[in-house]
Amino acid sequence: MFFKKANKIDSRIDTLVGAETRIEGDLHFNGGLRVDGAIRGNVTEQNGTPSTLILSEHGNIEGAVTAAKIVLNGKVVGPVRSSHFIELQTKARIVGDLYYKSLEMHTGAVIEGKLIYLGDVIADEIL
Repeated sequence: MFFKKANKIDSRIDTLVGAETRIEGDLHFNGGLRVDGAIRGNVTEQNGTPSTLILSEHGNIEGAVTAAKIVLNGKVVGPVRSSHFIELQTKARIVGDLYYKSLEMHTGAVIEGKLIYLGDVIADEIL
């Protein structure tokens, strides 16, 4: 009531990659993307459209991940870039560097790589 979560994740899902689905190749999206399956390729929000990526506990991405808001509870092998907010839930696993502006990390989440704080620098300048 007194505290508002400033980094609220949009609950709207425009695209769903189901649990039995496997994608090989890059995926460009806007709006909300939820991944329950496997993607082997880069996952990137479209330019100029801040979007949300949710990776479930059973989801797996092998490639670079770039989105404004990210919630991870699955495994990512590759660099992860969040220009606004990233939440690493209990079963999140990142094998690669994490670029972030705001980070929330739950007990049990693992990062095998560097944490690079973006601060007030525009994400495109570093990335």
